[in-house]
Amino acid sequence: MKLEIGNVFINDVKLGNETKVENHILYVNEEEIKNIVLEDERIKNVSIELARPGESKRITPVKDVIEPRVKVSGKGTIFPGVIGKVDTVGTGRTHVLKGAAIVTCGKIVGFQEGIIDMSGPGADYTPFSKLNNVCMVIEPEEDLNQYEYEAAARMAGLKIATYVGEVAKDMEPDEVKEFETKPLLDQQKEYPDLPKVGYIYMLQTQGLLHDTYVYGVDAKQIIPTIMYPTEIMDGAIISGNCVSACDKNTTYHHLNNPIIQNLFKRHGKDINFMGAIITNENVYLADKERSSNFTTKLAEFLGLDGVIISQEGFGNPDTDLIMNCKKIEKAGIKTVIVTDEYAGRDGLSQSLADADLRANAVVTGGNANQVIVLPKMDQIIGTDDYINKIAGGFDGSLRNDGSIEVEIQAITGATNELGFNRLTAKSL
Repeated sequence: MKLEIGNVFINDVKLGNETKVENHILYVNEEEIKNIVLEDERIKNVSIELARPGESKRITPVKDVIEPRVKVSGKGTIFPGVIGKVDTVGTGRTHVLKGAAIVTCGKIVGFQEGIIDMSGPGADYTPFSKLNNVCMVIEPEEDLNQYEYEAAARMAGLKIATYVGEVAKDMEPDEVKEFETKPLLDQQKEYPDLPKVGYIYMLQTQGLLHDTYVYGVDAKQIIPTIMYPTEIMDGAIISGNCVSACDKNTTYHHLNNPIIQNLFKRHGKDINFMGAIITNENVYLADKERSSNFTTKLAEFLGLDGVIISQEGFGNPDTDLIMNCKKIEKAGIKTVIVTDEYAGRDGLSQSLADADLRANAVVTGGNANQVIVLPKMDQIIGTDDYINKIAGGFDGSLRNDGSIEVEIQAITGATNELGFNRLTAKSL
């Protein structure tokens, strides 16, 4: 599959009479956005706020971040099986409003939702402080249960990202990047002297608001399978989870997975990037064994010499991560795992809930228990009245002066396990 990504650079966002891009400024029509969102009877009201890099604004509690995109050619639409029909994506051309994002927030769904500060020390821990954000503060109908609320907020974000992305369809992009993965046998022959490397993409699927969707299907219901990396880049995987904010993969992360992008950069130079294997993170032991067995089988089937394995979340998923790692190592395939750590505020506790001697090549996104003080912001987009209860917060986190003391676990994307952050650590 060959996919062209055409980036239209966005340097600012403003409200306007129509939704359009002009001189690298994204203008959005507030009333049109509201009308689209309020078509869903589960949503009582929505307000639109803008948040730009450097502004004294705090967005919270954040549910999802989505990059506006549109299919220009090739099969399907962005977010197939959810917004469009279930066509296989990953080919043709897709245009992207690079530098813009749709952020859904509002009344809390689950306690594992997060914070995006657009300035101050917290802004350095989240990539989303560098974007021009169209924020939708969603108010659900009374007595709507948390699952329906999550689904309504998720759909609202995807609909608006699609609506905004449409403005780029007929634009000439500022840059075009090409990505291609060939059918298996052709891919193997292309660079026969380079090591064959694959990517094992663990998706959060524990239920209870910890869900990820593949072509519209809850990934709890899948067995591990092979995907072209360009499918993932083209919206085949979306977030629907409330795992701790620091290591949650938002839909933006899936669309811009840096592991996939960097494997493509190395492809043909020092590796032969063969493709991706997606797998889930289950709750029951038998399901973990089944999925890790299938993942290992597929890695062998592809004839891989090495794999990168990334996880999402912590605790229970650590078992899935280590199972995948040790079984694949036993099959004679080298592994590198990408994770983050919950090593206590002093950094001295065991970092993962599971371990194995074979897991000896590890990249970490940092220690989520690290404590930070976030100063008061001039504007709260959403609400901060839940701060003491979120993952990473504690009684007294929200101070009387409006500042917040929390673990960086509460910051959206702070220790992201795709490496989509600025933190890491090294052994001494």
